[in-house]
Amino acid sequence: MRVLIIGGSGFLGTELIRRAVAAGHETAATFATRRPDTSPDVAWRHLDVRHAADVAGLIADVAPSVVLNASSGGAHWETTADGAAHVALAAAGQGRRLVHVSSDAVFSGARTHYDESCPPDPLTPYGAAKAAAETAVRHLAPEAAVARTSLIIGHGRSPHERLVHALAVGSREGALFTDDIRCPVHVTDLAAALWELALRGAPGMFHLAGPDALSRHELGVLIARRDGLDPTRLPTGLRTDTPHPGPVDVRLDSSATQRQLRTRLRGAREFLG
Repeated sequence: MRVLIIGGSGFLGTELIRRAVAAGHETAATFATRRPDTSPDVAWRHLDVRHAADVAGLIADVAPSVVLNASSGGAHWETTADGAAHVALAAAGQGRRLVHVSSDAVFSGARTHYDESCPPDPLTPYGAAKAAAETAVRHLAPEAAVARTSLIIGHGRSPHERLVHALAVGSREGALFTDDIRCPVHVTDLAAALWELALRGAPGMFHLAGPDALSRHELGVLIARRDGLDPTRLPTGLRTDTPHPGPVDVRLDSSATQRQLRTRLRGAREFLG
């Protein structure tokens, strides 16, 4: 099978590529700025998702069975919102299966627990862009799967893990918030679940997060202990004390999605234990 991973140079994209190549899929992946120096089994293509014609041209050229959009432009509207719309329009127009990766940032935290039926109520520019992307994908590509996820952790390579290391050794200033709660997921579990959704072909909204709700500080302590660092050196703080705290306590309820999957989404206490 031929697959196209948009955002293949990112943390999640790298794991999606690894799994695609291991499964024997003919794999193409995109980068926005610097071409990664990785496996020759990957056909790397430069893509700026802000340009609709370029997106449509690339998908037509690669002709994949599955397009998996794991790109992230942060709060940049033209990349995160418009770019997702360009991918959805091209994939649907060319009859390609699409899986779009979204985020728990689409929620405000007012409800605390959010299942797949909950509509977005974002507080931040990033959350608003991701919510707009979801709306575009669901209207332009109604057969697509939209998968919301949470804080992604790996084997020391994720941004949060690097932050924990820097804070523990004192090479960076900052704090890990004790009131900022999410449901972390391991990148290998997330990638496996996304490929399962891609191959199943079921449309709709899905939640892919771990079952453990942890503060960023609690998560940092688990990471420090796993990696032989002193967790008492991790500075603490409150997100609510910052000028623009955004969503604080956001817990994705992934139980309905989990019942449909063979992939088990482990909690952080398990994969960091």
